[in-house]
Amino acid sequence: MDRTPGHALDLGFAKGDDAIWLAQQGWDVVATDIAQAALDIAKAGAAKRGVADRMLFAHHDLAISFPEGRYDFISAMFLQTPFEFPKREVLPQAYGQLASGGMLLIVTHGSAAPWSWSKADHPYPTPEEDLAALGYAASDKEVAFVGGVRRTARGPNGQTAQVLDNVIALVKE
Repeated sequence: MDRTPGHALDLGFAKGDDAIWLAQQGWDVVATDIAQAALDIAKAGAAKRGVADRMLFAHHDLAISFPEGRYDFISAMFLQTPFEFPKREVLPQAYGQLASGGMLLIVTHGSAAPWSWSKADHPYPTPEEDLAALGYAASDKEVAFVGGVRRTARGPNGQTAQVLDNVIALVKE
């Protein structure tokens, strides 16, 4: 990522790998998740990698509460869940907490690996449909990038598959 380190917010960080990586790059990171187990795993990982002093771990159900502050970078990676989640309210709120010049990076699943909990016939939106659901068009000045990115996913038993991720980067002026 070609951005000057500052204050970052990682929404729904799971094991904390992205938040820890940001801290290793010099970012001061607020890492938030709904699951206390995820918070505990990420705290241990940050301590093991020597970046716990650059990180604040916060327990939030983003449907109910949101971390306060202004951020230079906000990461919203794979906020797709099998239960109801108000993504259309949470992501605009995140954008509103960006500092001028800050970036909101949104990554969603565009396909699923064969071992996924998703059903094979589950419909995935295109990156443009994800963008439109947030109220933006690709031509809007805030939209720095919108597109699909292919990557190799690794499964729980070491298997691999090609998957598609939808990537949206919004930059606040």
